[in-house]
Amino acid sequence: MSVVGVDLGTLNTVIAVARNRGVDVITNEVSNRATPSLVGFGPKSRYIGEPAKNQEVSNLKNTVASFTRLAGRALNDPDVQLEQEFVSAQLVDIDGQVGAEVTYMGKKEKFTATQIVSMYLTKIKTTASAELKLPVTDVVLSCPVWYTDAQRRALLDAADIAGLTCLRLTNDTTATALGYGIPKVDLPAPEEKPRRVVFVDIGHSNYTASVVEFKKGELAVKATAWDRHFGGRYIDKALVDHFAKEFKEKFNIDITENAKAKFRVLAGVEKLKKILSANSVAPLNIESVMNDVDVRGMLKREELEELIKPMLERATLPIEQALAEAKLKPEDIDAIEMVGGCTRVPALKAAIQNYFGKPLSFTLNQDEAVARGCAFNCAILSPVFRVRDFSVHDMVSYPIEFTWEKSEDIPDEDTSLIVFNKGNVLPSTKILTFYRKHPFDLEAKYAKPEQLPGKLNPWIGRFSVKGVKEDPKGDFMICKLKARLNVHGVLNVESGYYVEEVEVEEPIPDEKKEGDVRNPISSPVHGHDNTERAVKRRRMSVVAEVPPDERELTSDQAMDVDSKDSKEPPKMRKTKKQLRKGDLPLSSGTASLDKANRDSAAERENEMFMEDKLVADTENTKNELESFIYELKDKMLDVYAPYANDDEKSRLNTKLETIEEWLYDDGDDASKAQYVSKMEDIRSIAGPIIQRYKDKIEEERQVVLKKQQDAAAAKQADIERKKREEESKKQAEAPESKDADMTDAETTKPDGVEEPSS
Repeated sequence: MSVVGVDLGTLNTVIAVARNRGVDVITNEVSNRATPSLVGFGPKSRYIGEPAKNQEVSNLKNTVASFTRLAGRALNDPDVQLEQEFVSAQLVDIDGQVGAEVTYMGKKEKFTATQIVSMYLTKIKTTASAELKLPVTDVVLSCPVWYTDAQRRALLDAADIAGLTCLRLTNDTTATALGYGIPKVDLPAPEEKPRRVVFVDIGHSNYTASVVEFKKGELAVKATAWDRHFGGRYIDKALVDHFAKEFKEKFNIDITENAKAKFRVLAGVEKLKKILSANSVAPLNIESVMNDVDVRGMLKREELEELIKPMLERATLPIEQALAEAKLKPEDIDAIEMVGGCTRVPALKAAIQNYFGKPLSFTLNQDEAVARGCAFNCAILSPVFRVRDFSVHDMVSYPIEFTWEKSEDIPDEDTSLIVFNKGNVLPSTKILTFYRKHPFDLEAKYAKPEQLPGKLNPWIGRFSVKGVKEDPKGDFMICKLKARLNVHGVLNVESGYYVEEVEVEEPIPDEKKEGDVRNPISSPVHGHDNTERAVKRRRMSVVAEVPPDERELTSDQAMDVDSKDSKEPPKMRKTKKQLRKGDLPLSSGTASLDKANRDSAAERENEMFMEDKLVADTENTKNELESFIYELKDKMLDVYAPYANDDEKSRLNTKLETIEEWLYDDGDDASKAQYVSKMEDIRSIAGPIIQRYKDKIEEERQVVLKKQQDAAAAKQADIERKKREEESKKQAEAPESKDADMTDAETTKPDGVEEPSS
């Protein structure tokens, strides 16, 4: 069983696997540890990952980047409009979702961002399977902490379309924190002060800061803040804008008018930026950037810092916000772990270090920390790996409220309730209690839309509760709904049931314990409060309570054992309890794809995958044919020449010339079957010649083998002969030695020993 963690980045993706009693980052087909997050479309097939990067400059309009930032969003979202600057393909609306319009296999096609993510995940699945030599199904994917319910559902749908089971969709910095904490053996004990670490992750397009507390065997995310428009690509953009002005003045060219020229400059400044991370000055040289003009330039580190000054001015804002939400100060932090490629920029490191007043820590691999954390998480969730016990307590990023229609029977009823507050532990479950006589609907949405990224729709889902009716007395049915934010950060109303109040007897607790109950979550039914006013109050209110299996027992709940020595029976009292009587059918509508659309997308993805495979196999067969022609031409001059007569040589050379001409003319775009047919045509003539050569080689090999066997037999016979001669010699010498020994024994007497008298 495979255990795979995937850091699904905006620029690159890193794949890590649990094996060899640890976690390894695996390489792709060209031995790179990071795979470009690109999907390209061509006349015959798709280009995904490294192939997409290789053809990007020549196929800009049909290459899609930054697709992880597009999934689960709409075209009219301001963030998506800003994203168009970093996506060369044309973004379009597809049934309310953003997608890309490309030319694929000679015709215009539209693919949603979710479909494009699924295409890329199929490639990741293939890469991991090839490395592990096992089928890959279970993965843990990373995503930015600011992703909403719709964006998370889009990634889960993409994984499903790609044939993957996402065990957990984890936040980037949470994965990093897990990878940091799980190998450590020196974490504080549960009763001690926790170790507080700030994780600063600045990647290609995101900046996230998380405050995490560690104790032995657990981590708890206390606060997280982010800047969605801060990262390496914004530095690249500033550099491109700078050199565009410089080239216009010095070389009289405008790269902003030519997409390919702009892309070449972008590739150049990315290298320049990396050089400036370790050097004070760096050159930029690009040949034939446009109009056959070669350009060159120089940039100092101080000039770069001036260009990105607006970014540097807000370099510590997410950290300050995270610390404020966690109610901590910089001096309360024990370590500051830096991850992400952009944390190599000296000016950023200096700004963050000056804020904390202490050295920064780089103990984690800046490019691979998230993927390693995802692999650890996958190993924890997998039944085939034994991992040190380590619990992860993430947090809710946005407050979520439920709204519903007012009941006709309760005119002054509240119609909304914030059920999950920002900062609540994730995953989390709440029980909602409703008093109804008829079926009803409720909706979930984000309580503060202004906090969402861009202008995302705050709507999460609509849930319909069926089977609700009056009880036999004409009173309200007590309906309970189980709302859960799962490990992915996705909200669902998982089940519904109704209860009935019954009167039971229970022991009266001691007075001391009675006053010690500290459970902050009240049941909607309180003892003997049977007044009409209390009943009305219960029916008007909707209560969100933690389900029993997730509550911590208070002192009077933890143990209820009667003493054996007690002489008096406990005092009893009557109280009301709620007993579950039956289930309530539920139907829901969310941002997830329905089964029909998901199956249709999976079928389409499988078709495209098989087309890609056929194209790859055809290309391999074509290369084999070409290599076979060159090999035969070369070997017919010397190796195969003695084994063919003149007629065979003539016919074979003619056939090779004919097929070679066809291969570079009409056969350049032939089918796999045609290449195989041409290969068979050649073998029909060359086969007998090659067979004679092989027979001769085999004959010579047998002769050499016979000689080796004869030599070995002769050597063995010689050894046996010498052995027999030595044994004969020993037998011949044995009697003479025995007589000599007996004579010596008879004539020699020990000193001081007299011979006995007769």
